[in-house]
Amino acid sequence: MTGFLTLLYKELLRFWKVGFQTVFAPMVSTLLYLMIFSHVLEDHVEAYPGVAYTVFLIPGLIMMAMLQNAFANSSSSLIQSKITGNLVFVLLAPLSYQEIFLAYVLASVVRGLAVGLGVYLVTLWFFDVPVTSFLWVFMFALMGSALLAALGIIAGIWAEKFDQLAAFQNFIILPLTFLSGVFYSIHSLPPFWQGLSHLNPFFYVIDGFRYGFFSASDISPYLSLGIVASCFLAVSWLTLQMLKMGYKIRH
Repeated sequence: MTGFLTLLYKELLRFWKVGFQTVFAPMVSTLLYLMIFSHVLEDHVEAYPGVAYTVFLIPGLIMMAMLQNAFANSSSSLIQSKITGNLVFVLLAPLSYQEIFLAYVLASVVRGLAVGLGVYLVTLWFFDVPVTSFLWVFMFALMGSALLAALGIIAGIWAEKFDQLAAFQNFIILPLTFLSGVFYSIHSLPPFWQGLSHLNPFFYVIDGFRYGFFSASDISPYLSLGIVASCFLAVSWLTLQMLKMGYKIRH
């Protein structure tokens, strides 16, 4: 496992060396979302009975930040390595494709969790955000970050230049994130849009994560966890097959 640990260490150093950009900047942008939406909608929206809108909003924003940063970490690392040509050093090393997959996913999960924890700790200075089950919070944080990390590997492998990666993020990841219930409960939507939201895997990540804070959710957290785990397994299988074939990285 020496090669795996070395690659993991390299990926962790990669984002931590520029921590102001990769960790602190996302924290600031997430807090700006919180300030703006809470100020505008605090007195007009009640998602759950007895839960202030600002407090309802915080878990969704934390998870949104984790998802986006987990995706950005693995996808940007791969596309930069492909463009600069240093990916060859990873491919020439005696590393299995499973070790490469695990190293990129774990490093991305660490970045996602670091951003999410940072946002949560800062919000505690201003708001009382209850956590009724740390286990549910941790499970959905872990599974959500891992799912987006695997998607980031797919995007990084598929993209051949930065604008293709940006298109993947802007037209797939960003819409799915914003339309997943971060800023609202899907019960406030018309029936058609409620049904459409159930097709969005990110919705289950955020809804289950929010359950860990309030013990309230739009659907059962067990169902959400099962769907998120199934999506992660499917995406991981596809990612491993791409790495095994060397799709767009060896040929």
